[in-house]
Amino acid sequence: MILAFDTYYFDGKAKTVCLEFTEWNQSENFKVHTEIIDNVEEYIPGEFYKRELPCILSLLNKMDLTNLEVIIVDGFVYLDDEKKYGLGGHLYEKLNKKTPIIGVAKTNFASIEKDKKSLIRGESVKPLYVTAIGIELEDAFQKVESMAGEFRMPTLLREMDRLTKEI
Repeated sequence: MILAFDTYYFDGKAKTVCLEFTEWNQSENFKVHTEIIDNVEEYIPGEFYKRELPCILSLLNKMDLTNLEVIIVDGFVYLDDEKKYGLGGHLYEKLNKKTPIIGVAKTNFASIEKDKKSLIRGESVKPLYVTAIGIELEDAFQKVESMAGEFRMPTLLREMDRLTKEI
């Protein structure tokens, strides 16, 4: 089982969506899990994880994780080349370093060069940025690259983004 998470913030609330699927090239027949939480933390630059991590953990706690292979998060695993944790790294720690985490970010704001790969998909000139922990970066990169869809964002990650913003 592969899980992908994203959270959307509105009116002091957070809507977290998780897509559950079994194959990297899957584009349909996936499960959707959602939760809306009140009173979320304010955004603090450089500490985004403090806002989003509780949302992800809350939804994870309601799921059967028996066959969990990997989790994809919308963001970075590391924020710099000294391996300062971003959202993905903090999630990895909270899961007792037992579940590999792949970060897929749309914007390259983190000051990381060594443990990040740029992925160009489709005809886009703007890359996605892949980081990983608990799994080799090259393996994570190939998995994201193999995801279904002809556009920059893989089909399931685009769908997750769309579902997250539906209020």
